[in-house]
Amino acid sequence: MSIIIDGKKLSDKILDDLKQRIDKSELKLKLAVIMVGEDLVSEIYIKQKKKACEYVGIDFDLFKFPSEISVADLKSKIQKIAWNPEVAGVVIQLPLPEKFRAQDFLNLIPLEKDVDVLSENGIAKFYSGNSVVFPPTVCAISQLLEKRKISLKGKDIVVIGAGRLIGLPLTLWLLRESATVSVLNSFTKDIESFCKKADIIISGAGKQNLITGKMVKEGVVIIDAGSSSEAGKTKGDIDFESVSKKASYITPVPGGVGPMTVACLLKNIVELYKVHNKLRI
Repeated sequence: MSIIIDGKKLSDKILDDLKQRIDKSELKLKLAVIMVGEDLVSEIYIKQKKKACEYVGIDFDLFKFPSEISVADLKSKIQKIAWNPEVAGVVIQLPLPEKFRAQDFLNLIPLEKDVDVLSENGIAKFYSGNSVVFPPTVCAISQLLEKRKISLKGKDIVVIGAGRLIGLPLTLWLLRESATVSVLNSFTKDIESFCKKADIIISGAGKQNLITGKMVKEGVVIIDAGSSSEAGKTKGDIDFESVSKKASYITPVPGGVGPMTVACLLKNIVELYKVHNKLRI
């Protein structure tokens, strides 16, 4: 039976530390989250962010816009929010409705407020190794692996999903850590053949039961960063019951990567604010 990697417990420690730092330095920070249209999974994530902000002492503002909003109007609204001096961090909740090209809007976020590291400037700094913060999901996964002293060097790692939030930045980081990485997408013909060879599988596809026990080898490490909603419940990509019988370590959904990602997002707010304002906190 596998060992469950408890992301909730570790995220609570990070939030406790942030709360102490914010209280001690009397910081006045605000996170602005922008949502366009309706999406149940996004709503769940936003509630988690709000709850975490309230706990550590960061103000939280949610700006909701209808999917019918025009491109020009949405850009104007985002610029006004992003350049508000009271706002320390800005998140554009993804996905956006299909008619919007996400990168055009993400690029409106100033570098010092880009807590998701998704603007082209933020991504470039991360890719060049000059960013003071990691993309939150990469930060979350790195800390979960580090907590269990799971080495990446020389490991065969399968990353499922090549999206901007998880797959792309995660792959770059794994390559820096001297891992051998295979990135799978919806066009990959034989996912099972890749998974059966993998020492570590990290999935962020958002498709329930994508990976089952018969598809993995004994002792595999499973990091489930996927999320989808069914009957009001959040589920991951991994068939937990069958895979956990073979995995050495596995993250649950919920309670694994999700809470850690939120904690790392808030950590990024503090770190970017500290660097931009040249503070010691």
